[in-house]
Amino acid sequence: MGLSLDHISKTVGNEIHLKDINLKFETGSRYVVLGRTLAGKTSLLRILAGLDRPTKGKLLSEDKDISGLSVRRRSVAMVYQQFINYPSLNIFNNIASPLKIAGMDKNEIGQKVRRAAEILHIEHLLDRLPAELSGGQQQRTAIARALVKESELLLLDEPLVNLDYKLREELRVELRGIFEKRSAIVVYTTTEPTEALMLGGNIIVMDEGRILQTGPTAHVYHHPASMKVAEVFSDPPVNFIPGRVKGKEAELGPDIRFPLSGHLSGLEQTDYTFGVRSNHLFLKQQSEDDASFHARVELSEINGSETFTHINYNGNALVVQDVGIFSRKIGTEISVYVRPDRFFVFDKEGKLVAAPEASERL
Repeated sequence: MGLSLDHISKTVGNEIHLKDINLKFETGSRYVVLGRTLAGKTSLLRILAGLDRPTKGKLLSEDKDISGLSVRRRSVAMVYQQFINYPSLNIFNNIASPLKIAGMDKNEIGQKVRRAAEILHIEHLLDRLPAELSGGQQQRTAIARALVKESELLLLDEPLVNLDYKLREELRVELRGIFEKRSAIVVYTTTEPTEALMLGGNIIVMDEGRILQTGPTAHVYHHPASMKVAEVFSDPPVNFIPGRVKGKEAELGPDIRFPLSGHLSGLEQTDYTFGVRSNHLFLKQQSEDDASFHARVELSEINGSETFTHINYNGNALVVQDVGIFSRKIGTEISVYVRPDRFFVFDKEGKLVAAPEASERL
């Protein structure tokens, strides 16, 4: 069951939720919709599910317009941010509920429920009520109920956002394996670039109701078509530094100078914006080819086993992502190092001009 969105728009009052969306979804493929809050991710899923109708455009299934087709007449399952289970039913009956509604044979229901429960490691909880389960176990139940339907379209709207970090990590790995084995179209929304990378497949980057870029997830990460895509598809966002090319050298502010080589060799002499991810800035020199610059510490933020040092270089706010826990005094002047071959380059319109080679250090 291939699906196509043909010039889909959705407005509510004066608010634009979706603007001229054109997408194709292939059977047996998974798609991650990445965007910040209010990017239009949930609106897109509701159109796909049949919960909302588009203001303009068509939703096509095998070239047939299904824009007005009721959700009950579609082969679709959906998992929400907030796990939704029937409080008076035990876990077995929660998972079995869509199969019972479909009138499936009792023995077949039992087989399918236990198989889905085993996949999500909740087979030992089938006799319990939802209130007796942890949040992670309840969300696994909701996912199992969606999986057991074996629908042609599986939609997941930030299903892990309310779980703690450890549970999110575990479920991300498990879900990727589950999705790879299914023949359904899987569409998964998230605000987290790391989650999008872990799930793989294809990505749809959205912002303010519009599609910014689509394609294989790894390719889009390494070749963001614009500064906005690079910003959305990085956590922390990509650091941007204005610069220019003079002769055979790049100049980024008063300190940073380096010769053009590799992917930068073909740059014309003009102004650009150079972008570099936070984990490609260092507070210790990594190689002889590093360019260095002086910056002032604005904030030192410890996050788990990493430290995010917010700095100011020539009026540009940048972030250095450093492995380990460090405390740096605000206002301190420090030296920062960067490999020139890690820079993205964008033109005056914010479009990608040059991208570095893919790196193992994502």
